[in-house]
Amino acid sequence: MNSLKREAALRIMNMLLLALTSCLIRFDSQTKVLFYTYKKTATFHVLDALYVLVWIDVAAAVYNFLQLITSYKMQRFATNRYLAWGIFLLDQAAAYTVFSATAAAVQGSMIAITGEKSFQWMKLCNRFTRFCFQIGGALICGYAATVLMVITASISAYSLFRFYSPKRFLVLKHK
Repeated sequence: MNSLKREAALRIMNMLLLALTSCLIRFDSQTKVLFYTYKKTATFHVLDALYVLVWIDVAAAVYNFLQLITSYKMQRFATNRYLAWGIFLLDQAAAYTVFSATAAAVQGSMIAITGEKSFQWMKLCNRFTRFCFQIGGALICGYAATVLMVITASISAYSLFRFYSPKRFLVLKHK
């Protein structure tokens, strides 16, 4: 299996995990009746970090899809180091953005689990357990997607730095 097929397989797995993460978060909701008359619904709008994570995961999945399409169409440009720099920087930016959004969602979710007495925020997961478990599963999928994106960025780093000499820093190889 050559590196192009490996990268395509990683990008497809990235797209699937990112889409799964965003769908699990977006379509998760639970309604409880409080005090016999008041209905409270927990959705991803409760926590802004979850809302942002949905959109970042969708954008990263679209980015991986576009990279998958263009990698097959641009095989003849595999020797272009400027294109390799662009792909490397975009892969790095996508991986870091997805990681930071997932970490922010985990941090916000921990406050929903534990509450915060100094701000008088009550625990959300005591009442909405199914909602919290599904969000937890989605965040695990998000971290798995982050790991795969880091591996994909490592492959693009290899594709970039193979143009340069190993003996001298950032000097092009002679052909």
